[in-house]
Amino acid sequence: MHAPNFWYNSPQRPGFSARILAPLGQIYGLATAWRVARPATLSPRCPVICIGNLNAGGTGKTPTVIALLNMLIAAGRNPHVLSKGYGGTLTGPIRVDPAQHRAEESGDEPLLLAAFAPTWVAKSRSAGVKAAQQAGADVILLDDGFQDPSIKKTVSIVVVDAALGFGNGRCIPAGPLRETIPNGLRRADIILSIGEQAAQTIFAKTWGHIVPCRHFTAQLSPLQTGLDWSEGRYFAFAGIGQPEKFFTTLKRLGAHIVGTQPLGCRAKKSSLRDPWVNQFRGQRIRRKSATLRQAWR
Repeated sequence: MHAPNFWYNSPQRPGFSARILAPLGQIYGLATAWRVARPATLSPRCPVICIGNLNAGGTGKTPTVIALLNMLIAAGRNPHVLSKGYGGTLTGPIRVDPAQHRAEESGDEPLLLAAFAPTWVAKSRSAGVKAAQQAGADVILLDDGFQDPSIKKTVSIVVVDAALGFGNGRCIPAGPLRETIPNGLRRADIILSIGEQAAQTIFAKTWGHIVPCRHFTAQLSPLQTGLDWSEGRYFAFAGIGQPEKFFTTLKRLGAHIVGTQPLGCRAKKSSLRDPWVNQFRGQRIRRKSATLRQAWR
């Protein structure tokens, strides 16, 4: 589902739709505040780093998890990732095996993260933490879960897209937020804004005055797969929160993009049977897709 455009209007000029829906947004924010105020029911033996967000949709959590995994592994730690496996059928706790599980079972993000470190899917995060600890994890990364109070967290990192910020500053359905900004950032230890310098400047000007915790900035860069993107023509499709970022990345890598198709966040594989795909079912596309899958694994 594509986010309504008015979600990302200026906080000073949120628009008619946001104002009409504001009472519902206030109720949503109050409900979240009541839920997150509950005490934790599990204090893990090892450190727990939560990578979450205030916004609904993609903000860069998964790349942040991957970056932290790489740093922890380089430091000699044994990090495990815990996810609820959004969109998947597995209830868990179960360790994701890329050779056996499909995205329809585990969810797409756990399948990607399993290529970097042991990754667990569990609808009950408490059960997932216990399973990871028993398997030898000495650090657990929670992929999402910032609004889940059941696990006592060592560090909570709120990730935000610098270009979008916190949108119009209102809660769902009046805006993109899962909870109010003051309530969310009060529990955060770090806010990580991801984007290029121009976007970071705008984010700092718009939101910097309300950030009560340490603020770090970062930029995304693609993993090097060894593919020469300058050869051939490509039709790009993506089922992520902000597919335009993926299309821009391909162009910067030198790919000649003949067309694009956003599928929506976590689109099902059946979307690839839509009529537009049949126009681009060349051998080159199939070979590149297979190569990319192997590169991720």
